[in-house]
Amino acid sequence: MRIGAGIALVVIGAVLAFAVRDTSDTFNLTALGIIIMLGGAAGIWLSYRLANQRRRTDTPIIDPEVERQYRTAPPERVADEPIDVTPTHLRRPSR
Repeated sequence: MRIGAGIALVVIGAVLAFAVRDTSDTFNLTALGIIIMLGGAAGIWLSYRLANQRRRTDTPIIDPEVERQYRTAPPERVADEPIDVTPTHLRRPSR
């Protein structure tokens, strides 16, 4: 059931529940209209859930092969001596 069919059921149920005078002794048109409206609301909800379920996919955004090309590894060896990152105008003169 699509959303349009659910809306149609809600409208038909509302017409039966609120616009038609109930003169039958065998069944109550007001209750029937409310039941049809609830069925239409359930159909709308179900179609919404199914439509959003299709959009939830677990496809990777980046192809794993492309990601493997650009993956960086840490350097195998770090500097033996500490690197001085002090700006040159703030460094003390070396002796």
